Formats: sequence, C-alpha cells, structure tokens
Amino acid sequence: MDAYDEGSRARHLPDGPDGSLPEGPASTDPAPDSTPSTDQESTDQESAPQQPASQAPTAQAPAPQAPTADPPVPTPTPTPTGIASLPLRSQIVAALALAVVAVVACVHLGMVFLHVAPSNTVTKQHGRAIDDWIYPEFEQNWKLFAPNPLQQNIDVQVRAQVRGADGGITETGWYDLSALDGAAIDGNLLPSHTQQNELRRAWDFYIGTHDNENRPVGLRGDLSQRYLRRIVVLRLDREGAGGKGAVVEGVQVRSRTTNVPPPKWSEEKVSDTPVLRELPWWTVPEEDVTDARTEASAG
Repeated sequence: MDAYDEGSRARHLPDGPDGSLPEGPASTDPAPDSTPSTDQESTDQESAPQQPASQAPTAQAPAPQAPTADPPVPTPTPTPTGIASLPLRSQIVAALALAVVAVVACVHLGMVFLHVAPSNTVTKQHGRAIDDWIYPEFEQNWKLFAPNPLQQNIDVQVRAQVRGADGGITETGWYDLSALDGAAIDGNLLPSHTQQNELRRAWDFYIGTHDNENRPVGLRGDLSQRYLRRIVVLRLDREGAGGKGAVVEGVQVRSRTTNVPPPKWSEEKVSDTPVLRELPWWTVPEEDVTDARTEASAG
C-alpha cells in the first residue's frame, strides 16, 4: 500500500500500467536545473553594459622584424695631390726649394724693414750689409707720403760721343729717355716695372749720393754713378746712337726739371722755366758696351 505524506512537499506522480511515467502534457513547472528562456536571455543582454567597439579585443599583430643591416661600403682612398703625388726624391727637392724661397723672402723682408726703420743698434752695426742688399734695386721711396709730395716733372736726358766705322768721333744730340719711357707706357695696360721705374730710380739714387757739385757723398757714390752710366749706355745702344757699327766712347747725363702748374683756382705762383742739371762727361768702359750689347741681343 502506497502511502502519501501529506505534509511533504514532494509530489508523487501516479504510475502507469507498466510502471512507467504516464504520457500526457508536460508539466508547467520548470525543472530546477532547466535552461532560462529566450526572453530571459534577451533581458539579460539588454541589461548588460555594451563594450565600445574601439575597446573590443583585437587580434595581436605580429612583432616587427628588425631591419637587415646593409653591408659596409668601402671608403675610397683619396688620391694624393700636390707635392704628395711626387716621388720621394722629388718631394725632398721640392721641400728644400720651398724652404730656400721662404728663407730668402724672410731675409728680404727683414732687410727692407731695417732699411726703412729709424736708426737703431742693428742698422748702426750692419748698415753696410743692409745697404748692399737694398741698393740699387730695392730702394724705398716715401715721397708720396711726405707732407709736400713731389710737384715736379723730371726728364732724364743723355747724349754721347761715338766712334763711327771710319774711326771718327761724333757727338749725338740729346736723347730724352724719360719721354721715350712715357711713350712706351701710354696706351699700355700692363707696363713693365722697368719702363716705369728703372731710369727714375737710377737718377734718384745718383742725386741722393752726390752733392750739388756732383761730388760723391758716402760710400755709395761710385756705385750710383756706375749704375746710372750702364743704364744710359744700354738705352743708347737700343736707340742705335751714332748709326750702325758705332761705339759709344763717352756719355753725359742731365736732368730737365719743370714745376707742375698749380690748378686754376689756386693763387700759388710757380716758375715755368726749366732747370737743367748737367753732369760731367763719363768715359764708357769696354765692359759697359759689351754688357749693353749682350743684354740688348738677349731682349
């Protein structure tokens, strides 16, 4: 006999004829472990907070690969230039030549500095050596910077006694050597140092070492005379003084000085009469004539 406990909440289903559960409509009460309904799931999904799309988990990107290092490019060896490109023996010769040039340049600059510097202990003890180096080619002239610059035109002129082919002695007229130099400079864009300064500096050298009576003053008087004489003999040979085959036996030099006229607006009055200074006749040694012809043929 089956007994039912009325006080129990358990429910006993009636047995079927074969002892199985009876067929019939399903019970309306859900099982305790049944799955929630679709409505309940949709409600839960709506109540759950939505995650932004930007914060949605994404697939992890693959790690970047390290760049492959390029093979080192060989640095080209620079080609040596200048003295370094020469053979060792030529380099030594070139270095010695540069050293000699540098020493000579330094010595020359030192001599010029001592020449133009005020008198001092060095110039007093070695004045002769300084003068031998400077004169006559490197003499310095500061008249341009003097308080009263030179305001005169000085023409150096020369005439000669020449022996012709027949043995007779004749005297030439005056050759204006300064005018010849001026004509060679006019229109010349690059006049030579010789055309501009050789004759003028020779004359300045002479009058600086002689008094008004043409007597030498100091030890350089004879040097300045020989220097001026050789220049005028060379110029006479260049001009063909006395004709073809003539030989210069003697020369006489003079200067013709005229004052530069003042400007029109100036009240200064100067004389326009030329002043002449004639030097005595000089006998020309044979060596001067030979040197003059050698230099003329070489030029």
